[in-house]
Amino acid sequence: MGVKGDEGAEEGFIFKVPPPGLPYPVATAREKRRALRGLLGRKGAAATVVGVSDALVARYAESKGVKAMYVSGAETTLSMGLPDLGILPRREMLLKASRIAPFVSAPLIVDVDTGYDDVAGTVRLFERAGIAGVQVEDQVDAKRCGHLDPKEVVPAEEMVGKIRDATAARKDRNFTIIARTDAAGVGGMEDAISRANLYAGAGADIIFPEALRTKEEFRMFAQEVDAPLLANMTEFGKTPYMRVSEFSGMGYSMVLFPVTARRVGIRAESSAIDALVREGTQKGLVDSGGIETRDELKKAIDYDGWERVVGDMFAGRPGRGRR
Repeated sequence: MGVKGDEGAEEGFIFKVPPPGLPYPVATAREKRRALRGLLGRKGAAATVVGVSDALVARYAESKGVKAMYVSGAETTLSMGLPDLGILPRREMLLKASRIAPFVSAPLIVDVDTGYDDVAGTVRLFERAGIAGVQVEDQVDAKRCGHLDPKEVVPAEEMVGKIRDATAARKDRNFTIIARTDAAGVGGMEDAISRANLYAGAGADIIFPEALRTKEEFRMFAQEVDAPLLANMTEFGKTPYMRVSEFSGMGYSMVLFPVTARRVGIRAESSAIDALVREGTQKGLVDSGGIETRDELKKAIDYDGWERVVGDMFAGRPGRGRR
């Protein structure tokens, strides 16, 4: 709904970008943006892009070889107990992304809905926060999940203007602008393809066709659009389940799984709460291996490395020396 509400947003950054004193090496923002650019030309070898809900999940994803990550507006609103209806202010996405990007070397893409009435300012803020790219869509401001009806899209010329504003606002040419079109579910495939080519011509670096219904539609889109492409492989939507290898064969550069890990986590958390209420103890969960161990979590966050860093920070201070 064009929510702004960003006053003091940058005050919420908990670390500078990049943060000083990390116990492990992290790529710079510029290096991450170049890495994301490098994925765009990988036709025949689409990159798996995983939605992450926080820095811990991002660290796990990176340890398993994920080359690019995504912060979803739908997941972020869900984590606040809200629906994905364009009601999330920009500052929430900015703060969340700024608490993930500094801790991983993989590039982070952020969903910025329709641009929050100020796409140029949005690009500047997210670029400054160390983000590798943003995704902007062509729905009206009172938007909804791309796999739910009814939807409305803005005139193509309005979205073209947003893309031009976005590309003009970035300082690093490798900061990636992803243009999503929801037009296939409104005006049909012909309109979606026409818009996609207009958006690419306006400077969008990647085109994201939302809610296509068949493999044939994805293939047609790839054949008719001359630009790097991203496919959205969400669950319980209009798109049938397909493998990354299938999208690779059609020429897509990236395949996005925006909320998969989060949905699995919600189910696991719900089951754990059921067990606690039913059994009055977590022992069954521990015995079954259903809980991440303390040692596993310490390894995931590099606890020992952080302990050294914190010890150095407080060395010599009264009452806060090394133990």
